[in-house]
Amino acid sequence: MLFSGARVFDGRSDELTAPTSVLIVDGKIALVGGTEDVPSHALTIDADGRTLTPGFIDAHAHVMLQPTVPEMAGSDLAHHALYGASMAKLYLSRGYTTIRDTGGNTFSLKRAIDSGMNQGPRIYPSGPIISQTAGHGDFTPMSEPARLLGGHRDNMQRDGHLLVVDGVSDMLQAVRYVLGRGASQVKLAVGGGCASDRDPLDVTEFTAEEIEAAVKAAGDWNTYVATHVYNPTGIRRAVEAGARTIEHGNLVDAETLELMKDHGTWLCPQVIVYVSDPPGLAEVTKEKFAQAREGLDTLFELTKKTGFDRIGFGSDIISAPDTLAGINEEFVHRTKWFSPAEILRQATGNNGRLVALAGMRNPYPGTLGVIEPGALADVLLVDGNPLDDPSVLTDPERNLLVIVKDGQVVKNALADDR
Repeated sequence: MLFSGARVFDGRSDELTAPTSVLIVDGKIALVGGTEDVPSHALTIDADGRTLTPGFIDAHAHVMLQPTVPEMAGSDLAHHALYGASMAKLYLSRGYTTIRDTGGNTFSLKRAIDSGMNQGPRIYPSGPIISQTAGHGDFTPMSEPARLLGGHRDNMQRDGHLLVVDGVSDMLQAVRYVLGRGASQVKLAVGGGCASDRDPLDVTEFTAEEIEAAVKAAGDWNTYVATHVYNPTGIRRAVEAGARTIEHGNLVDAETLELMKDHGTWLCPQVIVYVSDPPGLAEVTKEKFAQAREGLDTLFELTKKTGFDRIGFGSDIISAPDTLAGINEEFVHRTKWFSPAEILRQATGNNGRLVALAGMRNPYPGTLGVIEPGALADVLLVDGNPLDDPSVLTDPERNLLVIVKDGQVVKNALADDR
């Protein structure tokens, strides 16, 4: 496949190239610039000066968790899977050729997509979020006694979306369990969260020893731990224990961000999830969303002030299929703090580096998020220049003209218009 006359955003630069050609062969970028090695039988797409970008990567997705929390708690995994399959197809239609799923039972969905049974993005699965008792992943009904008194795991745990453990021994078992199921990285909740109503955002979850045990067990499998946390105490504990990514981080302070910088830790923040509250929230939960929303200005001002640039691009959309349909509003929301080029890098080249932290557990060996020889061929042809106007990405039906995943055309509106 040959794109001719494309202005390329390569996932790293601040500007587009002059119109050039990009050749894709056997699922990889074979050539950028020049046409001397183009096979005579190659499909040629005339970009006519439009923008060619790497496929987008959502580094904080929950593709299976789109029913409301009560609906998930009261239904079975088949119901969640039907949602997940629909949402995966929606993700791809919005230009997301890869997602890192940071909590949910996505293992079978991933296999179905990889086999060609279902359409959707590449999935880096974490499997169930690992939480402590009364932590961000504990939705055990208040009427249920503690498990040490004979209580049972709730539906979200039985369906494989969450896993509540306490102590080093259970932590080791949990980490080994999710890795054995096929997780490419391990997700821990090490601080209070917004969508859970029992743990305020200032709460720090799991002891240092428990987190260190998870990091060691993940390291034995040559991969890493990602950590959900907002508050600086929890962030510091996670970083010092060896976690590689901080998910959210809205309440970070300057000292803690410097610690992250010194340790080479990644920050994966989100904006769209805080713009409007998911449906059906309790009042206490709405207050936590407001607290997290208010922290965004300080968070991003500190990243600028400290020169912190290991910043990913995520959405964290749960229980809100309509919001997920408008996921590309994230590109516009971030312009309050970042340039369009910085934002597009976060969603492509930066996130490609972030998902590669999975090391030997990387389910898609190769380079993602860039357009360069040897990279995996996930590309988008955009009608417009998102470096000038990111809002062109918010109308994917009109402006995402061509979507290519793994060297295969998923959408070609130019062909459809002939």
